[in-house]
Amino acid sequence: MKTRLVVFDIAGTTVTDKGNVADSFMAAFMLNGIELSLPEVNKVMGYRKKEAIGMLLDKYQYTLSERRDLVNNIHSSFEEKMLEFYMSDKDLHPLPNAEEIFRWLHSKGIGVALNTGFTRLVTEGILYRLGWKDNPLIDFIVCSDEVEEGRPAPFMINQIMKVLGISDAGEVIKVGDTEVDIMERRNAQCGKVVSVTTGSYSRIQLEAFFPDHIIDNLSELPPLLP
Repeated sequence: MKTRLVVFDIAGTTVTDKGNVADSFMAAFMLNGIELSLPEVNKVMGYRKKEAIGMLLDKYQYTLSERRDLVNNIHSSFEEKMLEFYMSDKDLHPLPNAEEIFRWLHSKGIGVALNTGFTRLVTEGILYRLGWKDNPLIDFIVCSDEVEEGRPAPFMINQIMKVLGISDAGEVIKVGDTEVDIMERRNAQCGKVVSVTTGSYSRIQLEAFFPDHIIDNLSELPPLLP
């Protein structure tokens, strides 16, 4: 089936992530008295951040009220740290060949969309710094706080398809760097999922979740598209 749309994740897939998201996540928890390890945090990368925080709090005994307040406080701390990072980091840039691949896809009549576990607030900071705000190379962007549920639920991909007028999910390819990207593709029934090793997960870690393909650079994507 011919590809009509490719949906890319942002951090670690199309935009550099040298562990900054995980670092900010751990720092936000630490500000609220909870110490986490990097492997714990990497397991929830890609999820809507409030849901990821809740998942990491599951092992603790909190009342519903305490848990709600803690999730909100940690999320606020995380957003502050991410915004500070994305607005000031001199090394923030698109990953190699990301914009070239966007341009190539458009030349073939294939749509380009981004989705993310970030809120719109954090995403806007990234878009502003990269010059991707209203960039003609990107047809649509949806954030986790703009749909009923974030990944791995299919709602972000469903929203993109609706806006871009695509009715058959088999014509959609998902590209991402985490387990939850793979799960999202399956829940949305996309044609394929292509995993990249430029983010949170190594090739060995990604292989455990059986994506259709694993690549080390976005330049490897074109031959994989039907």
